[in-house]
Amino acid sequence: MSLFRLIIQEMQHRKINFLLGLVSVVIAVACLIAALTLLQADEIQTTFILEKKAEEVKEAGNQLEDAMRKITKGLGFNILILPANQDLNEFHLTGIVAGTMPETNVKTLAESKIVTVNHLLPMVAKKITWPEKKCDVILTGTRGEVPILHRALKKPLQQQVPKGSMVLGHQIQQKLGLSKGDEVQLLGKKFKVTQTYPERGTADDSTVWINLEEAQELLGMQNLVNAILALECNCAAEDRVAQIRDEISKILPGTQIIERGPPALARAEARNQAHASAVASLEQEKASRIQMIERHADFAAVLVPLVVLGCGAWIGFLSLENVRRRAAEIGVLRAIGLRSTQVFGIFIIKAFVIGVIGALIGYFLGYGIGIIWGNLPESVNPEEALFSGRWLLLSLIFAPVLASLSSWIPALLAARQDPATILQEG
Repeated sequence: MSLFRLIIQEMQHRKINFLLGLVSVVIAVACLIAALTLLQADEIQTTFILEKKAEEVKEAGNQLEDAMRKITKGLGFNILILPANQDLNEFHLTGIVAGTMPETNVKTLAESKIVTVNHLLPMVAKKITWPEKKCDVILTGTRGEVPILHRALKKPLQQQVPKGSMVLGHQIQQKLGLSKGDEVQLLGKKFKVTQTYPERGTADDSTVWINLEEAQELLGMQNLVNAILALECNCAAEDRVAQIRDEISKILPGTQIIERGPPALARAEARNQAHASAVASLEQEKASRIQMIERHADFAAVLVPLVVLGCGAWIGFLSLENVRRRAAEIGVLRAIGLRSTQVFGIFIIKAFVIGVIGALIGYFLGYGIGIIWGNLPESVNPEEALFSGRWLLLSLIFAPVLASLSSWIPALLAARQDPATILQEG
């Protein structure tokens, strides 16, 4: 009779023993694979959550950038670059710039690599008496914004005042009864009112805007300007003004820098703080998820070895019990010529077969547990994400080895039994 036939008959004759051994292997493999699959599900879920959180932070950053752009744009020009000879105390008292500097300064600034400001606008401004209307006004000459050459063109904050045109502040327009389309004279030169501003509650309400070149001519300030207006970028530095002053002073030595609009900038700071909180929340979520995975891994590192050892001991006990119950049969087989190595092989190969079958069943059972309890996002296909050919191969190696080692001593005892002694006792 062949060894293979003996093994088949052994399994058929001892069905309960075979099934109990198979269940032990299935439990051990299923526990191992379920633990590995659930840990992988934790990692996938963590990656998904962190990516979603990172997207939220990125979106918050984009919204912050857009909000900052709107805030600073709403401020208008909030950086004033003033001449070195301007008395700042007088400026704060009167709001008028008396000092002058070359108009070429704005070109120098535009051709530099400056990064802390945008939207450069040279201007002249002087308080005068409008002789034709017999009223005091602030005459401001302005031109189109000078683009910074190393940057993409941006939509201007203030439109250019064409030659021959005039823009009126609210109080001047109301006081003189002027409207859009009216023609007036200023210092002997004709202008057409092209726009009137609504009330702003600032010195702008008493201001008259004309083209820069015409203002320079009327005021005798050819090629000179009183100030260069600019809009600061949303710098990340703690002291933005110091950073702006440092950069501009290297390009235009001797100039003075003033920042306007603290309330709006305070709102900008609050938004920066909100963005920093979002980033901190992302880091906290990442640390929390890592701690959770580590706790699950520590639990699996204790549970899985205990289950494997318990199942291995159970298989060994079943094999030993089988050897004791079949002592007489083993004696007969040895008496009719079956070698000890063949007796050993019957029990070891049986254990190996139990291991292979148990590995296949246990793997897919553990895989199913991972799919059910993995709690993966809806966008992730659990069958594809959690299936691992590497773990299936691990199961097909681990289970037969476990079953064979657990049956090794009982099989060795069976092979070493003396058939004469067994038959005599029987």
